[in-house]
Amino acid sequence: MLSQYMEEFEQEPFEVGEFIERLTWRTNNELQNSEDFNPVALHDTFIQTIKDLKILQEKQQSKCERLEESLHQEQDAHAKKIAKLVERHQTAIDWFGQLDEKINSVAGKIMHLGEQLENVNTPRSRSVEAQKLLNFMSEFLAAGSVIVNDIFTDAARLNEAADVIQKLYAISQDLPPDKFAESKRKIEKKYDEVERRLIEEFATAQKSEDIERMKALAQILSQFKGYTQCVDAYIEQSQMQPYSGKDIFIGIVPMCKHHYEIIKKVFANPQQVMSKFILNIYQLKLHQYAMTKLDDKKDEEKYLRTLYELYSRTLKLSTDLQIYMSTIDDDLLQKLTQQIFIKNLSGYAEMEAKCLTAKCSTELEKFYASKKHQKTQTTKGFRRNMEVFVATRANINIAAIEDYGGETFLSEELAINMLQEAKASLKRCRLLSSDAELPANCIKLNDILLRFLMHEHVDYALELGLQAVPLAEGRVFPQLYFFDVVQKTNIIVHLLDKLCNSSVIPCVSNTPKYSDYVFKKRIMMEQIETKLDQGLDRSISVVIGWVKVYLQYEQKKTDYKPETDVDTISSTACLQVVQNLQPVIGQIKKCVDGENLQNVLTEFGTRLHRVIYDHLQTMQFNTAGAMCAICDVNEYRKCIRELDSPLVTQLFDILHALCNLLLVKPQNLQEVCTGDTLNYLDKSVVRQFIQLRTDFRVIKNTNYLKGIIE
Repeated sequence: MLSQYMEEFEQEPFEVGEFIERLTWRTNNELQNSEDFNPVALHDTFIQTIKDLKILQEKQQSKCERLEESLHQEQDAHAKKIAKLVERHQTAIDWFGQLDEKINSVAGKIMHLGEQLENVNTPRSRSVEAQKLLNFMSEFLAAGSVIVNDIFTDAARLNEAADVIQKLYAISQDLPPDKFAESKRKIEKKYDEVERRLIEEFATAQKSEDIERMKALAQILSQFKGYTQCVDAYIEQSQMQPYSGKDIFIGIVPMCKHHYEIIKKVFANPQQVMSKFILNIYQLKLHQYAMTKLDDKKDEEKYLRTLYELYSRTLKLSTDLQIYMSTIDDDLLQKLTQQIFIKNLSGYAEMEAKCLTAKCSTELEKFYASKKHQKTQTTKGFRRNMEVFVATRANINIAAIEDYGGETFLSEELAINMLQEAKASLKRCRLLSSDAELPANCIKLNDILLRFLMHEHVDYALELGLQAVPLAEGRVFPQLYFFDVVQKTNIIVHLLDKLCNSSVIPCVSNTPKYSDYVFKKRIMMEQIETKLDQGLDRSISVVIGWVKVYLQYEQKKTDYKPETDVDTISSTACLQVVQNLQPVIGQIKKCVDGENLQNVLTEFGTRLHRVIYDHLQTMQFNTAGAMCAICDVNEYRKCIRELDSPLVTQLFDILHALCNLLLVKPQNLQEVCTGDTLNYLDKSVVRQFIQLRTDFRVIKNTNYLKGIIE
């Protein structure tokens, strides 16, 4: 049982309550045969368990005491070991200090001895070196033109020969020229020969990429006057290989990165050498490549695209190579780029303007040719006004209206093509123009775009559209194409605004040219808006005129004054008018947007209300006819709901209320006239409608109209 208790005590977490529960459960299970609860047996079990736990406690206590005693013994043993180690460590520190003092003493004596040896050896070495130079100098001073010495003929002793001849050359510069002219000539000749051999050896080492040999030779040549020839030889040989085929730009950056690592290891002045390396690329390789590509100017568009590509790629190349340039050459690459393209950039603006003009002109010619249309001078405004005046006064049409079969002569595709060409030109302009010339060049290109797109295309189409609007007062429902002109014009203007906001305004904002841009655009937009307003006004007038004439000729008097009882339905004339007006409203909503849409719809609705109001004033109404009139007005109200104009809705609501005056019983007229809708109207308007009743003569002398007709 003790082992079982230990297993339960070691469980995590240990709960006393659960332990007692398990003990009780085991006791009850052992007494399965007894039917009643046996508290005595449970008590005995608890007493026995307590005794067992005490025994277990004593054993555990004894075990803890033994472990504590063992721990104290181990602590004492480790403490003694640590004390011995500390003592030995202190001894080692003392020995190390003594050894350090002895080393310092010996080192001081050695340094002193070395200084003494150097003081003795330096004069001796200098004397030996001087003797050696004097021996070589004697050979150059001797008579004769040929000097033979192993040091100058042995290729393995080239470094030694270079050291000797460089010193002899420096000495010879101080010799009097009159006495030692021949000797100086010999030394200079040999100097040039050794220098040439060093450069050749450097080139050989470069081919085999022997970095250590190149570094040694470069260090020797740095003392010679032809050191720049060594740098030039390295650059020339490095750039002899082709730059990744036909596209020179691809291989330049990797090549510079590769050789920069070599230059840092070989030359003592890597930044200067690398600057010269890059300078050679720009002045020779890039300049020749650009001139070859830009030699042909016959195809101006191709030339401009090539110029833009080369210039932009050169600028990007300059940015990539800037990390290899020294800080004093910060703007050198920009200057080199300008030097490469200076001739091409000088006449760029004129060629760009000429090319854009030609492209836009060609696009226009192709468009009108596809329509089989010959552009004419649109100077028919006065003639058009006279035709309208005569047609209105005399009710005759003196000239046929040319509507070109519904053709608007406006093309979104053409506009997009022109805008794409202008966008490409402006993109090139931003890159290729100087900061001072950029605003003027952008304005110039924008003027070309406005001329061809807006004046020669949109304005011309608007003029034709205005002339194609039918004359008012026609009895046949007019064919209206001007709404399509408005829709396409709005689309083109939106596309133009988008281009100007992205490509023109950023180039001219905060410059004096910005006011010039705003002024020209405002004048252009005012001209376009004026013609759009004229066309919309004419189109609305034509539709409203047709409604007036159609109702005048097609609305029968018996519609509103039937002699017999008829079904209460809308008149045929009304239904025909509504049927023709609904597509017109749809066209207006489709072609006009923003605040202009609400203004146009309101104007259309007010004019329609005026015509219908005046038309009803010409009729006489009996009870059945009044019902028909109310049905007609309800149809008109359904139609004008699509206008979404509160003013027009209110006008037709009032008209509907006025029509109710034609229907109500005479004794109810006072009540209707004082209602919410008609109470604020002028009494003359109400009186005019009441007079349209067929029974007006009967009721005018009654008290039903008291306060209305007085």
